Amino acid sequence: MAELPDVDELTIEEYPSENGVIVVATVNRPEKLNSLNYTVKDAIKSLCTWVQDSDEVRVLIFRGASPLPPPEGKRQKPHAFVAGADVSEFVGKDSETIRPEFEENVWEAVWNLRKPTIALIDGYALGGGSELALSCDLRIATHRSMFGTPEINLGLIPGGGGTQRLTWLVGYGKAMEMVMGGEMVDAEEAYRIGMVNHIVEPEQLMEKGMEIASNLATKSALTIQIAKQAVRTALDHPITDGILLEHNMFVDLFDTKDKEIGVSAFMERGKPEWTGE
Repeated sequence: MAELPDVDELTIEEYPSENGVIVVATVNRPEKLNSLNYTVKDAIKSLCTWVQDSDEVRVLIFRGASPLPPPEGKRQKPHAFVAGADVSEFVGKDSETIRPEFEENVWEAVWNLRKPTIALIDGYALGGGSELALSCDLRIATHRSMFGTPEINLGLIPGGGGTQRLTWLVGYGKAMEMVMGGEMVDAEEAYRIGMVNHIVEPEQLMEKGMEIASNLATKSALTIQIAKQAVRTALDHPITDGILLEHNMFVDLFDTKDKEIGVSAFMERGKPEWTGE
């Protein structure tokens, strides 16, 4: 089994749930607005491998560290989920040196997890940080959160799946406006266009995330995985093909132990004891 990453800039906590554990990963670079440097990106990729290999982990949550108290006479830095990639690491790079990082990148590692993922967003989610949130299955934001794809202002475009996942979530026109204009949208607008699932007060963010994660953890791990795969088919296939694939997944679940457990528990008004088989 893969090893759990041990780096100061990615704090990993495990919380017990009904059928396993919920893992909370905190990007811990508050002095840099939790921007993603190579160390953090490599740690998240290792974490994803560990989460997928673990039979105990049911849900993975991402969040950003809160700002540190400011030095005397200085203004406190703003809250951030992840305020983008560490742009200092782009200086002097050409396509040959940058390509390997984006061929096996952190955003695809999160996206390809077969287990549920949740982004808890408090403050800025920009560039690569917005793409990290978009790579998760669900997004919960606070009222003070801001979202954007400002790469155009660096002479770049989003490179972590942003142009694709944003378009699927918010539509062609709004994605074009955000990607080409580079301007931010606030939490209320992000919710209106379907970029986030919920908006809460900052002090309620973790509670809401754990509430949703705890509910997901009560389901069959196998069925959750199939459900995620089925919904994802809508992104990759025309509707007729997608419905056929859904049909086949539904039918195949009738050969699983968890289907019998779930149906029997429902009929007997009991609580299912899933096996994941």
